[in-house]
Amino acid sequence: MTAIVQTPPFRADHVGSLLRPAALRDAFRRIGKGEISPDEFRRIQDDAIRHIVSLQEEVGLQVVNDGEFRRGSYWSRFCECCGGMKIRSASFRFRDDEGNETEFTAPYAAGKIFRERPITVDEVQFIRPLTERTLKVTMPSPSTMHFYRLSDWADQSVYADAETFFADLGKVFQQEIAELAAAGVRYVQIDEVPLAMLCDPKVRERVQSFGVDPAGLVDIYVNALNEAVKTKPADMYVGVHMCRGNYKGRYLSQGGYDDVAEKLFGGANVSHFLLEYDTPRAGDFAPLRFLPKNKGVVLGLVSSKVPALESMDTLARRVDEAAQYVDRSRMAISPQCGFASTVGGNDLTEDEMRAKLELVVAAGAKLFG
Repeated sequence: MTAIVQTPPFRADHVGSLLRPAALRDAFRRIGKGEISPDEFRRIQDDAIRHIVSLQEEVGLQVVNDGEFRRGSYWSRFCECCGGMKIRSASFRFRDDEGNETEFTAPYAAGKIFRERPITVDEVQFIRPLTERTLKVTMPSPSTMHFYRLSDWADQSVYADAETFFADLGKVFQQEIAELAAAGVRYVQIDEVPLAMLCDPKVRERVQSFGVDPAGLVDIYVNALNEAVKTKPADMYVGVHMCRGNYKGRYLSQGGYDDVAEKLFGGANVSHFLLEYDTPRAGDFAPLRFLPKNKGVVLGLVSSKVPALESMDTLARRVDEAAQYVDRSRMAISPQCGFASTVGGNDLTEDEMRAKLELVVAAGAKLFG
């Protein structure tokens, strides 16, 4: 293996979750029913992770993770490893372009939040010997633990206000990031859905109907991001992935980044942003004008939701459009989101996912050099 020396954002990146193979999906089902032992479940996970690490190297990616193969969903493990967190129904629903809706679950603070055990450190410890590429660890944003139930996000006898809640939550992130740094991780990605949802006028209206100020939430969530990463090492890169929801091709919101761009891009103490730009629902590139010159952007131009491959000409045209607002030297390309935010994954095969990742690598080299 050849070590690749480069710092994020990479010219070609991916957002984190990758398609779980059938054996792993079945293992999640069987462990839930008590049909296999934890040791057998772990063995199946380990085998699947070895394969997915090799796949990432084979397609030419410079950044590698475990595909989030130890997680039931992108945020589930966070709650499993923290005291005080429970799971309840969300106040929003996923939907598709035909108007079909799907309910989902959300975190709820039933008690004081604290880090019972490491959340992602074992992911790193397993894959570190498997690759010399840069490791990336993904974590759900602090806002994920607060937003989905709107006004009923915590037991009010425990957390009467968001400030106290996010102070405790920030300590969880700080402790986890410190251990990740000690394990050699220098690239952490924060998956941010609520701030992307607050770009949608309909979502903002719904938030207001619960007596909550959307603009105030933007301030709270940007501050919570900064609290989460405030003690990170100086040489650790943190990217924020903006996601409008990704569940079997369905989404939670739409709308450009205009309502949050100035506060988020300028105010978040991170190195770069991974932004969804695969459909017109994401708006245009004009909000990139708020991106400070010391921060980069990873353009999510390749869809992880559909198998059809984007053309290189289309990708080149889109990059040209973005270049009106930010210099190419600060750009990169990726899929717009992960391929499997939950165990079930999007409606693609592994070969189709591989082709998408190969396209991202080829586009990164061709469009940015």
